[in-house]
Amino acid sequence: MKITEVRLGMLRVPLKTPFKTALRTVDTVEDIVVSIHTDTGNVGYGEAPATAVITGDTHGSIIEVIRRLIGPRLIGMEVADLNAILQLIHGCAERNTSAKAAVEIAIYDLWAQLYGAPLYRMLGGGDPAITTDLTISVDYIDKMVADSLSAVERGFESLKIKVGKEINVDLERVKAIYAAVEGRALLRLDANQGWTAKQAVYAIRTLEDAGVQLELVEQPVKARDIAGLKFVTERVHTPIMADESVFGPSEVIELLRQQAADIINIKLMKTGGISNAIRVADIAALYDVECMIGCMIETSISVAAAVHLAVAKSNIIRKVDLDGPSLCAFDPVDGGVDFNESEISISDAPGLGIREIRGLEPLAP
Repeated sequence: MKITEVRLGMLRVPLKTPFKTALRTVDTVEDIVVSIHTDTGNVGYGEAPATAVITGDTHGSIIEVIRRLIGPRLIGMEVADLNAILQLIHGCAERNTSAKAAVEIAIYDLWAQLYGAPLYRMLGGGDPAITTDLTISVDYIDKMVADSLSAVERGFESLKIKVGKEINVDLERVKAIYAAVEGRALLRLDANQGWTAKQAVYAIRTLEDAGVQLELVEQPVKARDIAGLKFVTERVHTPIMADESVFGPSEVIELLRQQAADIINIKLMKTGGISNAIRVADIAALYDVECMIGCMIETSISVAAAVHLAVAKSNIIRKVDLDGPSLCAFDPVDGGVDFNESEISISDAPGLGIREIRGLEPLAP
């Protein structure tokens, strides 16, 4: 199976409701889709969102890195030469993790197709069914409570509450949601770097003293503030999870060496794809630190790859935050992983199992 062509497209999918965090507001998925074609007729798919405030990637940078630096070098390569292809992808440019992730996902899709197996089996196997939480965006308290109750009624047993804008209002938001869903759903807080270390300790301790039991608090301080993250982790009972503070293997080693967080959040768009995500999970396993698998605002193309990884690494990836497809107004993908509210399941189709992507707008070469 030899690579013959790399194509790019734009995929736009409206969200059911605007996605609001301390960093941004999004109402439509607008992602770059890469399709890698072969001389056997097989096609592999990958996807990357523009998340400039997190990874630094924009649509323009994603397109240019794939079009100018990665794509031309892939032509003629054998899909079976996986390690050589991965080395090429990661050696073509510094950073640009989302662009690399999109191409890696498509390559892994083809690699599993080559051997006629779903990707999760090629990565180690596992139970092809997992459950995800659902994100509750920052909003008025009554709206967040109503959204939380609706999610519980739809079967979600874990809710990720976005906070980090106004700390005292955040506390009231969380208390109100906890009172509404107590005993029916676990709460995870995502501060999106919105607090200082001292604010985070104050907020978490206040909630703990009020009897609010949280499963975790995600990235309460700025991404570069490892000392602040450690400060918070050491002073609260609630588990603290690092997200933007950890992109790849070298960062996770340093963070775990300092014992600066209790949980690591893996996202393919941060790690640059599946290969480094596997390394991060394996490093965390050495330290006996559990991981969560998460996503950006993505559709079921790239999130499918994260699902396959989560299944294969379920020994250490024990928490799942892959609600991107559930936030979309519709699923543009035929085949692949089945996203049914909180329940996610993988078919036996080879690779990612994607048959067609509806509404894909080709981008000129």
